[in-house]
Amino acid sequence: MVSPELGFTSDVIRDPERFVGRHDVLKECIRAVNSELSLLAIYGKRGVGKSSLLRQVQQMALGDYSIAQQAGLGRLIPERPRKYLTVFYTCDSFVKDAESLLQRLSNDEDPEDGLLRLIPDDGKQLVEFTRTKEVSGGLDLKVASLGAKGTESSKYAKIVPGDIVQTFRNFVSAVVTHQVKARMKRDGLLILLDEFDVVEDKSHLGSLIKSMSSNSVKFAICGVARDLTGLVRDHASVERLLEEGAVHLRPMPNVEARAIVETANQRFQGQLEIHSQVMDEIVRLCEGYPYLVQMFGKACVTRANQEGTPNVDMAVLKAVLEEVRDGSAFPTLESAYQVAIGSSEGRQLLLHLLAEQPEDRARFNDEVGKVVLKKIRSDAQELGVDYIDQLMPRLVDRKFGPVLVRQEDGQGVYEFANPILRLYVRLRNIT
Repeated sequence: MVSPELGFTSDVIRDPERFVGRHDVLKECIRAVNSELSLLAIYGKRGVGKSSLLRQVQQMALGDYSIAQQAGLGRLIPERPRKYLTVFYTCDSFVKDAESLLQRLSNDEDPEDGLLRLIPDDGKQLVEFTRTKEVSGGLDLKVASLGAKGTESSKYAKIVPGDIVQTFRNFVSAVVTHQVKARMKRDGLLILLDEFDVVEDKSHLGSLIKSMSSNSVKFAICGVARDLTGLVRDHASVERLLEEGAVHLRPMPNVEARAIVETANQRFQGQLEIHSQVMDEIVRLCEGYPYLVQMFGKACVTRANQEGTPNVDMAVLKAVLEEVRDGSAFPTLESAYQVAIGSSEGRQLLLHLLAEQPEDRARFNDEVGKVVLKKIRSDAQELGVDYIDQLMPRLVDRKFGPVLVRQEDGQGVYEFANPILRLYVRLRNIT
């Protein structure tokens, strides 16, 4: 039995040795990290590897540039790169607005990424430590012990009751003054916010980031968006900060997607061999989305284990594709598929027609993923789906996904919210 996790993972990639490709955007990230004043904003569609890239940014901010070295970008690393203490926070659907985000940040006690671990007070002893390779190769601060008063005892960071904005400012100021400058002799504090797009009301966040950004405080945000205005609501307030830090992450070129499988093959160290033809077919099926490459890779290794073979050949991949077609291979995608179609055979047919609609534009163009309702009406009628407009509301309802998002540039124009689900629908059998 070979663990699929040796080579493939559906989790965020933190280890630079497992991170593949993205040389062009890594150049932009190196420049942004070493700029004295900038906001780094990573945006793109679901499944393109944004969170993994953000973790590599954190690595570089901590002084670990191995990802740049292995990408052949060592020449771009400054002679004295800027080094930071870092805070990393992943937003969730419970973070509704700027105030709730600052509440979360100001109360996050995560021992490796939380803001509170850096705040000096009577009850904390802070020491430098080396993170494990899987987590981070850089140096950072960690809480070694908590005193009796814990995080409520604030010697240097003043809590202002009823004013979370000022409390957060005080916390950041205390970290910069007493940890970044005095103890650790770093260049600044970098606050990285992942899944930033799930914050419903982003009002005032742009202006807050602008007012707090300096040569000692930098922000990095990451999330699903077609453009920067979709990620930062008050975009104009931070426009100048984004001159060196806007990174649009697109689907991978085939050569980089194949490198994911090749890297995994090497990590199995001969215990398991993925055939070249299988690599090519996985790359073709996944259309540049690294998350789906990882999913197919894991499924193939699992299937090979079940069959007791050390070879992932086309027979193994065909067996995996059969499991995908009957809905048993990828439970998360299958669940989203079932929620979308409900109990309606007509809606299932409609979803498949939309997913299989040919795309008019170039593959890596920003407009990829758009579907036009009128183009499939005649096909739908031939299949007995007569009331398309009655079936559509569930597909655009947030309670059921949404699967589709209306576009403002034309009536009846939509985009798949998750392009990976679109690829899955194309492979899934109609029952």
